[in-house]
Amino acid sequence: MSLGWDWDSGEGLLGLDDPGEWDVAFERGEAHLGTAVIGLAFHCSPAEASPRIARAMRLPDAAQRGFAFTAAGHAARLNGELTPELYAALRAEGPGGVAEHPIRDTLTFVPFRKLPPWFKRRWVYVAVRDRLEVWWLRCAYAVADARRAVRGHIS
Repeated sequence: MSLGWDWDSGEGLLGLDDPGEWDVAFERGEAHLGTAVIGLAFHCSPAEASPRIARAMRLPDAAQRGFAFTAAGHAARLNGELTPELYAALRAEGPGGVAEHPIRDTLTFVPFRKLPPWFKRRWVYVAVRDRLEVWWLRCAYAVADARRAVRGHIS
């Protein structure tokens, strides 16, 4: 057991780089496993961190589960890929809620050709929805500008 990890307060756990240490802490039932799994996402390969991230996504503490989903997003950002296990966990949680940002990170940082089919469909949906929102806002701003211009000439 490393003396550098304070499992009671969670201090320093973002620097955790030993998957074995996380496994031992999981068996002990430590409180800050979600925080520690973010450290694994930063410092370990996706193959090493993925099983622990997926396990942390099933923790009973909602805050620590949220950190596990954050770790999945970081893994996608840093590595440009996720393991099938993490893709499945993100898909099971679905968009909205705690998985919304990690799914968005995956769609942003993982090349389209590496995405599984569900994520490809989600990428197309998000891209179309975002484009429609941009067009809607442009129209709304144009109408607002036209109203201001007309009011300025009438007064």
